[in-house]
Parts: sequence; structure tokens; C-alpha cells
Amino acid sequence: MCEILKKIGIISDTHNLLRPEVLEILKSCDCIVHAGDVTKESVLDQIRFLGNLYVVRGNNDGDWAKNIAGVLKFEIDGIHFVMAHERRHLINQTEGADVVIFGHTHKYFQEQVEKMLWLNPGSCGYPRFGGAVTMAVIEIDHGTYHVRKIDL
Repeated sequence: MCEILKKIGIISDTHNLLRPEVLEILKSCDCIVHAGDVTKESVLDQIRFLGNLYVVRGNNDGDWAKNIAGVLKFEIDGIHFVMAHERRHLINQTEGADVVIFGHTHKYFQEQVEKMLWLNPGSCGYPRFGGAVTMAVIEIDHGTYHVRKIDL
């Protein structure tokens, strides 16, 4: 069995609720990606020390988050990411991206469009609109990646 080079925990819409089961999964990750609506900085304080943290500001993040980017581009082990809380903020922002991450809807979404993966991990905080409590994990190995949806 191949050793996974990087494991990325992808969460969104915690709304000041970091569930213990989510925290346990994130403890096994090298990087954590939060697609906004953290609501309070104390949630980030609980996960900062676990690994590299990438986060964007959500529509419910107040003044404490004014210095957090609305759109963030980053690279992990050769995979190019772009992320925003709302999908509409990604218009004209996805060039060169392998993985596009967004939140806001509280519903899990995963779609491969040509060479680009569009991913919404859903909400791992409070479910809304009849949705489930979900998150995602991406495992990267030698330039390829595999996404796993996690129902909580």
C-alpha cells in the first residue's frame, strides 16, 4: 500500500461549533482548509496548531475576520487550489486551479468539470436546509488526489 504524502481536512460553515468528531479527523491531517463562516476566531484557535491552515472569510464572519481573504489561492504538493466562501465569488478566479473549494450552502457538492474538481464540503457545524453534517478529506500522493466525503 502506498503511503499518503498529504492528508487535507476540508471543512466549512462551522458557525462556532467545532464538533469533537471533526476535531479528531482534523488531528490526523497535515493541512486544514476552512471555506468560511467560522463565526468566531476561537474555532480557528482550536485547529491552528494541527497543521497548515488555509481559511477564507465567510458572510457571517465579523470584524475579527476583516484581514482574512475572501478568495484564496494556494498549492499543496503540486495541486493548485482556489477557495471562496460563496461560489459566486469564484467567477474569473479559477484559472490554473485543480481544485475549487467553496461553502455557504451547507450541502455537500462534488463535481469534476474537465480537469477541475468543484468541491463544497457541506457544513460540519449546524445543518441547514435539511442537509446532513459533512466534511471532506483529500489525500494527495505523488501529484494525484482522492476525495473522501465524510458523513458525521
